[in-house]
Amino acid sequence: MNKSTIGLALLAACSTSAMAQSSVSIYGIVDAGLVRESGGPDGAVTNISSGIASGSRLGFKGKEDLGGGLSAVFGLEAAFNADTGASGQGGVLFGRQAFVGLNGKFGAVTLGRQYTPYYKTLRDIGDPFGAVSMAGRSGNLFATNTRANNMVEYVSPVFAGLRADLAWAPGEVAGDSARSRQLGGSVGYAAGPLTIQLAHHRIENPTATDRTRNTLVSANYAFKPVTVYASYAVNKGPAAADSKDMLAGVSIPFGANKLLFSHVRHNDDTAANNDARQWGVAYDYFLSKRTDIYIAYAVIDNRNGAAFRVGNATDTGTGDKAFNLGLRHNF
Repeated sequence: MNKSTIGLALLAACSTSAMAQSSVSIYGIVDAGLVRESGGPDGAVTNISSGIASGSRLGFKGKEDLGGGLSAVFGLEAAFNADTGASGQGGVLFGRQAFVGLNGKFGAVTLGRQYTPYYKTLRDIGDPFGAVSMAGRSGNLFATNTRANNMVEYVSPVFAGLRADLAWAPGEVAGDSARSRQLGGSVGYAAGPLTIQLAHHRIENPTATDRTRNTLVSANYAFKPVTVYASYAVNKGPAAADSKDMLAGVSIPFGANKLLFSHVRHNDDTAANNDARQWGVAYDYFLSKRTDIYIAYAVIDNRNGAAFRVGNATDTGTGDKAFNLGLRHNF
């Protein structure tokens, strides 16, 4: 074998090794459908909307094996509107997620624009609709604290069913690191059919003279095939933010079908007593593992001048009633 052949063989071997140790994936969701909203001050409106069950997105994620059980990870996720082709998230390129970090036996540390531990608790543990999915989402009444910029997050490994998630996002204000700062965390336990998680999120105001605090406990229990959900949140902050929120829900899969039900209550602890109640129902039919058709309806009973609206994954809504009919494809 001549030197050229040997060199090419070594180069090929090195390239194969590098490819085996690194991976980059492209993924996304295209979600669009019909939204009919009513009960708003301007009357009923019918839209062809994007991101009803899930925000439409294009994402890139990667992992590189650094040896010794350590790996580098990253995630970049852009939002778009399937009905118009325009960028979502206010035009921010990777407004859904943008982070880089390290993953190992110690857990994972990531830095960037990320989902908060509080939001992930409500989305993954405490709501059959997934916190911000379709008309019945708990996010119509619950605080969601969905994302934070400049966030440093640590997620621990699972130990005896327990996992911790801690987050810190500085406000990056000169002269006072507390201004506009966000702090959060969660601790959860999962064993057999039971999953339960406690989460907290705190946001300092721009002058660091006041703060909003949201504390949440969420749980679900799988009875096979039915899963029941419950969430309870206590909200504190400026007087208008003091409240308690409750959710009870159920997910019933059967074959390629799934039924979702939830009831959400918002109890205002201020003198205004702006209480609200929401009832939501949805039916999801899976044409394949990647494609589903869904239909959902929710109504909010606002009391004492409350003005909560029925939204969906990317729309805050215009009225106290909404009907959704859509198609979602994952790739």
